[in-house]
Parts: sequence; structure tokens; C-alpha cells
Amino acid sequence: MDVFTVRDLRERTGTLIHDAEKGKLSLVTKRGRPVFLAVPFSKNLIELGLHASLAITLYKERHLTLEKAAKLASKSLEDFIEILGKLNISVVNYSVKELSRELKDFE
Repeated sequence: MDVFTVRDLRERTGTLIHDAEKGKLSLVTKRGRPVFLAVPFSKNLIELGLHASLAITLYKERHLTLEKAAKLASKSLEDFIEILGKLNISVVNYSVKELSRELKDFE
């Protein structure tokens, strides 16, 4: 997520639009305080609604935990995991080292 000041918008509008085209959220601030959040227009936004779409994006970018994202989306944890699965978004984020350690327990 990029952060822009109101002043930045005059000079960096192209960057804001480019980020939106790539599906990235952008936060615009004035004097260090959030003013608005630019949410990219997407298929998820139309099909799932603003809260779910925002929750998915914030979860993918690791700004929210799975539980908090589900709450933002107003979904049960199970329903949110199902939505992520349909979008091919992993809910398991192990490092190679952690995964190796976990797999040893099954041997």
C-alpha cells in the first residue's frame, strides 16, 4: 500500500492510477492524518462488496491477520477461508524452515 499526501496528488496522480490498475490500495493523508483510502475497482469489489474486497487485499498484503480480515469482511473464519480458496489465495504462510519443521512431526 502506498501512502500519498494531498500535495503528492498534484505530482503523482499517475502513480496513484498505476497502483490502482495493479490492484494496490493507496492511502491519502493530509498533515499526517488519513483522509481517504483509494480502493481499486475490481471484479472482487463488484462480486463480494467493499468490505470483503478490502479485507482480501489487506490480508494478501499482510496488513491484517486472517481473523481480522474475516471480521472486516463480516464473514465467519470458515467462510472467509473458503472465499480465499476460491481466489487461490493461500491461508498457510510457512517459511521453508517452518514447513520442514512441521513435516518432521509427521515422520
